[in-house]
Amino acid sequence: MSGEYKIALALIAGAAIGGSAVQALHAKASPPAYVVGEVDVTNHDAFVKEYVPVAMKALGKGGFGYKAIAVGGKTAAIEGAPPKRIVINAFDSLDQAVAAYRSAAYKDAEKIGNKYGTFRIYAVEGLSR
Repeated sequence: MSGEYKIALALIAGAAIGGSAVQALHAKASPPAYVVGEVDVTNHDAFVKEYVPVAMKALGKGGFGYKAIAVGGKTAAIEGAPPKRIVINAFDSLDQAVAAYRSAAYKDAEKIGNKYGTFRIYAVEGLSR
């Protein structure tokens, strides 16, 4: 067998092994998690100015896989009355979501937020990707 065929065969074998490894890693990956925050804001301007930037920065630190999905936009009541503000954040896993909200950086932001609103925050594991 010539050298060129050996190289081509080695490349094909390497791609097949690599593809199998990637599939195995994806199969073991944790499902994403979503954090829902229901906030009854008492001082909207101060909340948005003082709390929101600090909280978003805190959640974005630390490699938790944070991504903001909804941040207080327009809501429509389907059943019951919605809170004044709803926030939905995505994380790579439930463990990372919990760790992000228990981090020292977020606890500092939480102290500010508690001055301007009442929070109800919970996390739910999503479906596997």
